[in-house]
Amino acid sequence: MAPAATAESTPAPGANGGQSGPLPTQSAAGKQNATTIELKTKGLKEEGKGGGKTFARQHELPKLPIPKLEESCDRYLLALKALQSKEDFQRTEKVVKEFLQNEGPKLQVELQKYAEDKASYIEQWWDESYLSTSDSVVLNLNPFFILEDDPTPSRGNQLMRAASLILASLTFVHDLRHGVLEPDSVRGTPLDMYQYTRLFGTSRIPTQDGCHMSSTPNARHVVVMRRGQFYWFDALDEEHQPLLTERALLANLASIVKDADQTEPVNVAQAAVGILSTENRKTWSHCRDILKGHAHNARCLEVIDTALFVVCMDDSEPEDAAQLCKNMLCGTYELQDGVQVGTCTNRWYDKLQIIVCANGAAGINFEHTGVDGHTVLRYVADVYTELIMRFAKSIHSATKSLFQARTSPYARGGGKGSGQSDDVEKTQAIMRATTPKKLEWNLDQELKNAIKFGETRLSDLICQNECQVMEFDDFGKNFITRHKFSPDAFVQMAFQAAYFTLYGRCETTYEPAMTKAFLHGRTEAIRTVQPASLDFVKAFADPETTSHNKIERLRKACDAHTKLSKACATGHGFDRHLYGLKCITEELIKAGKYEESQMPALFTDQGYKILNHTVLSTSNCGNPALRLFGFGPVAPDGFGLGYIIKDDAITVCAASKHLQTKRFLTTLEWYLRTMKKILIENYRAANERTTHTFIDHQGRECDIRTGLPIGSHQHKGNGYDLGDDETPGVSGYSFYDEDSDQKKKNNDGRPRTDSGLSRLAGTGRLLMLDDYA
Repeated sequence: MAPAATAESTPAPGANGGQSGPLPTQSAAGKQNATTIELKTKGLKEEGKGGGKTFARQHELPKLPIPKLEESCDRYLLALKALQSKEDFQRTEKVVKEFLQNEGPKLQVELQKYAEDKASYIEQWWDESYLSTSDSVVLNLNPFFILEDDPTPSRGNQLMRAASLILASLTFVHDLRHGVLEPDSVRGTPLDMYQYTRLFGTSRIPTQDGCHMSSTPNARHVVVMRRGQFYWFDALDEEHQPLLTERALLANLASIVKDADQTEPVNVAQAAVGILSTENRKTWSHCRDILKGHAHNARCLEVIDTALFVVCMDDSEPEDAAQLCKNMLCGTYELQDGVQVGTCTNRWYDKLQIIVCANGAAGINFEHTGVDGHTVLRYVADVYTELIMRFAKSIHSATKSLFQARTSPYARGGGKGSGQSDDVEKTQAIMRATTPKKLEWNLDQELKNAIKFGETRLSDLICQNECQVMEFDDFGKNFITRHKFSPDAFVQMAFQAAYFTLYGRCETTYEPAMTKAFLHGRTEAIRTVQPASLDFVKAFADPETTSHNKIERLRKACDAHTKLSKACATGHGFDRHLYGLKCITEELIKAGKYEESQMPALFTDQGYKILNHTVLSTSNCGNPALRLFGFGPVAPDGFGLGYIIKDDAITVCAASKHLQTKRFLTTLEWYLRTMKKILIENYRAANERTTHTFIDHQGRECDIRTGLPIGSHQHKGNGYDLGDDETPGVSGYSFYDEDSDQKKKNNDGRPRTDSGLSRLAGTGRLLMLDDYA
């Protein structure tokens, strides 16, 4: 029998969007029927089996290795050395030694046997760690991305922005399903593409015994939310081509907004079913069962569950970056005559959501079980790039699209058929399918009460959590690399120094490393707090330590972090390994091969508990398409820190519960400016210069105050920042490939879906369409 769930066992969003929570304290062993991911890949070109180029290199990927037991234990102790007192660390050392001499080797063998027929030894347990939690996914699991503004200024209003994002997303889906999406790689190394099969048409389904994921691989419709009300329409044809032009999408969205805005706030609040997806999962499961008891409600739920994604058309305009982040993370809180009218009622957290504010600001909030941030980031980057290509095409008509998808014959014909009787009938059916329909719920008093009290609990959560943003533009990646530091390690040490400055101690810190170079790879935990990092923050806080000494200790700490990051990314971390050993122990207990009292002391020791309490949950996710990203804190006394390192700027979104979030960012900004001054002064002293400029290692004259070349200007970075000095461009992009036209003609093996229109076509009240002017 597994131990009871604790707060520490809840997974959380993290770097590159990966889970940034602690070592989970329980697996979901024994709950496999309830929590197993039920994802069918029919219709998707998956695993390299006739899958075109998208999955062509899956067979090259090695399995995630199971590290040597001794190496994992050594790394475990190193991660705890700077977090425990001398006496506590000695006790943990003894526990680890006993584990290596007794249970450890046997469990290692059992884990190796378990892994023999698995794509990844950790995959199932990792999925279950997400699905077994009963906590609300809001603020606890779902991360968010905020996109840069639309590259075409005239398309920045809400309707235009939403329509362009929907259309670009549909073309991404088309290329994915036809196997023509460029595969991911880093410096020539192929990355796993499996997560893309879990991005669209999936939904988290609550049950009393845990959640499971359902998937509709050939999903063709989109759900749109406005003021807590649901609408839907078909968006792809049987060949996965977009059924609607951008203008037609504009007309659909305009009609939805017009219809939704006619509803009185009190009526909106009473029927805001999306609120239920923010509840404790057991509560949501109970409410969902009641909803499904009515046949019409069951069909409405099916429409939502099987949609490609949800588009949230918000009626608010966040005034600053902090409000924008909070809107994307958990929605806004706003009362009007005692009625909740904030955007918190306009969400469905069990699916991928595209959120567009009234002022055109846009972002993504995604269900985290099946995908990590690197996958969602690729999707977002491609969509944003496609919008740039369209803007370029308006200037130069020969500019090619990023995607191979074309709109359907129906869309290209302006919604008109050939005039033949069978074609007319089909055209009329498509017209009905692509016209938005409103989902209207049958709610009894129990469900109305559930929505009312669910909104109250959600509002409490929103009030208890704070988001603050630091958009630091004094320097960024360029300045850091000029001084020969890894940008990611440099910022990680900045977090450590800022926290130590405020609290006088170091706490457990987590940064995920991407392991998609392995089959079905997810993430590994980088434990930032190490002896070298502790040595640095103490030196930085000591006024007696010279600037030169501070820099040397910073360099040692950054070098150690970079080395650790590379080890984790190449399958040599310890967190997932130890978690796998814990899970296999629970499997053995379930099979009667262990008594529960025999759970190894390693997993009940204070050290293991410390690493399960993540105070600084951090994540680095960089791309020119992103302005900001973030997630909620993992621990009640912790911070969630999502950061982006641009060429000449660093942005951080910090979230916490009742902590001094703004003060933490102010301290962080002070540290960055202080360290910049120290580095410049040190460089100046080393070069014996006394002017207001200095010559950098590339021979450029730079301003002593900013560290930037004289006459330079701020500019955006490019490519994914993987936390290393060498940052590759966005992998797999070949926008101007002269061979692309020929590639578009190669449609061998394209997926075919059922020829009939959706059996749900009649669900919902059909809207009258107004032509978009």
